[in-house]
Amino acid sequence: MSEGLITALRSIVGSSNVFVEAADCAAYEEDWRGRYKGRALCVVRPGSTAEVSAVVTACVAARVAMVPQGGNTGLVGGSVPHENGDEVVISLVRLNRVRAVDPDNNTITVEAGCTLADVQTAAAGRGRLFPLSLASEGTCRIGGNLASNAGGVQVLRYGNARELTLGLEVVLPDGRIWDGLRGLRKDNTGYDLKQLFIGSEGTLGIITAAVLKLFAPQVARVVAWVALPDAESAIVLLGHLRQRLGERISAFEIVCAAAYELVLKHFPEARPPLAEAAPWYALIELADSDAAADLNPVLEDVLGEAFEQGLVSDATLAVNETQAKALWQLRESISDAQKKEGISIKHDVSVPVSRIPEFLQRADAALNAAFPGVRIVAFGHAGDGNLHYNPSMPEGDANSAFIDRTPEVNRLVHDIVASLGGSISAEHGLGQLKREEIKRYKSSIELEMMRRIKQAFDPDGVMNPGKLID
Repeated sequence: MSEGLITALRSIVGSSNVFVEAADCAAYEEDWRGRYKGRALCVVRPGSTAEVSAVVTACVAARVAMVPQGGNTGLVGGSVPHENGDEVVISLVRLNRVRAVDPDNNTITVEAGCTLADVQTAAAGRGRLFPLSLASEGTCRIGGNLASNAGGVQVLRYGNARELTLGLEVVLPDGRIWDGLRGLRKDNTGYDLKQLFIGSEGTLGIITAAVLKLFAPQVARVVAWVALPDAESAIVLLGHLRQRLGERISAFEIVCAAAYELVLKHFPEARPPLAEAAPWYALIELADSDAAADLNPVLEDVLGEAFEQGLVSDATLAVNETQAKALWQLRESISDAQKKEGISIKHDVSVPVSRIPEFLQRADAALNAAFPGVRIVAFGHAGDGNLHYNPSMPEGDANSAFIDRTPEVNRLVHDIVASLGGSISAEHGLGQLKREEIKRYKSSIELEMMRRIKQAFDPDGVMNPGKLID
């Protein structure tokens, strides 16, 4: 049967876009961290929505499961096939066209295989901003961003992928095409179907195109790197900034000392922006669409007041774009620095902003009590309550033993998150990594509703099985 299916797929997309050899499939079968590695029956790369539909129809007829894949930059194994070798990976990299830009409606219509950077560039070319911004924006694809409801560094001002999407085009698990590409901000005609697919991790269908919101470009901005005595000071400072500056705050990131030190260790070109080290840092960005806006004195005033209150011990403001990029690079290099350092247990959690300090205090205390000598790398998007909380041991042998106890570590961290009304997956999704873990934290009625939705859309379980929900 597999040979017949492969022949059918080649007739749809062309032989050069169906990979069956191990060497050709390898890059599509492993996630970028090397944590998940599977084996595909084949990899097929359709070049249009019609071809995606035909590929899905052929797979359904052959009773073969499918794994949709964008840039394969996810962190939870959601776009990687299982090891049994009987799933078809459907790569959307060839669906990479910008279909339309409507500056008057402030929308852009793009195909799922466009990289996030390409969408940003296309918007900028028409004098607009697409604000979704991730460290992987040069390689991640917009379909994957939507399927995982990506967040990034500007959620504080613009919202995550869900808030940035007006319409979708989706190939359903039976091969039919739903055309919901409407650029409407008001459409009160029943269920908002697009929201079912955003964050569904490819388990309900394959997103092939989207209508996304655009905004006025940020032509004036100021970026600051701020030293803080503790996490509590960061949240108080954020409150002051919000009260004084409102929507001009486009990012408020916090970074613990351990994360900052790893960047300096593994990236020699990185330069400390401040003379003295601190327990915590904040990266703050203000932006305005008015080119005449002078944001520097405004931020200086707020930081000066914070200094007098003991909330800030030192700060530097970028004086040009080069310095601004260097400050952002410190924040964006943390994940790569961790990868160079070795394996850590990664947590992508969210709690109410006001409870971030409590989470950090309780989680740090619990881990240090259970695992003396643990090193905790904590950083993230404090403005929206999303923290990346990654413990490890500094020494290799000790760290191997620590990683072996991942379920215990997860239970400690996730139970604290749940007790604070938080989520164990803020922006990375569930994938394979947290598919079982989520059962402890979602109510039985939530899980039942999710399973009913999955059954309604994909009764045969052929669309990305074994991910997100059983």
